[in-house]
Amino acid sequence: MRLSIVATAAFAGLALAGCTTPVRNGPVEVTRFVQPSAPLGQGTIFVESAPGADTDSLALAPYKAAIARELAALGYVEAPRGEAGQVAQVRVEKFRSEGLERRRGPVSVGVGGSTGSYGSGVGLGVGINLGGGGSGETLDTQLGVMIRDRVSGETFWEGRAQLSVSPNSPFADTEANASAIADALFREFPGNNGETVEVRVTE
Repeated sequence: MRLSIVATAAFAGLALAGCTTPVRNGPVEVTRFVQPSAPLGQGTIFVESAPGADTDSLALAPYKAAIARELAALGYVEAPRGEAGQVAQVRVEKFRSEGLERRRGPVSVGVGGSTGSYGSGVGLGVGINLGGGGSGETLDTQLGVMIRDRVSGETFWEGRAQLSVSPNSPFADTEANASAIADALFREFPGNNGETVEVRVTE
């Protein structure tokens, strides 16, 4: 009888521990910059890896595919690079963090610049908090996209989206993660210049 009681208590403890690991889904923090009067949401476009990104990385493929779907829904038509009027340059960073380590920033983005690890130091500097305080491991994704004129290289639109989820979230899956963060980035495209918004993700 004593062994039975001990075993029951042990299983109860495991069940309780399992209940203390909540699923965390986002939200996605999105910042966008828009060039006034830019011909956005029209014409032909080619989706490619941003300069300096690993162009052969399979990890980028789901995100580029998700972005291509969003651009098509907005009115763009995909075309080979040499025939496209615009190019969408994609950069993705994924990392694991825990607790306060999720605090990252500042992140600077701005249309028309060329300095920094992504985009420019021109425009708004945004301090982004991926989840705030607390404990527990998270899977964090940063997606950056620049839409440029293919010939002149002029930047028409620039955006960055950041999503932090728990390892047990359905959005920890790469395909679901790519679809959710791309959808958030292009929601209400092109967005308000210099504005940071939060977009909730749902299953």
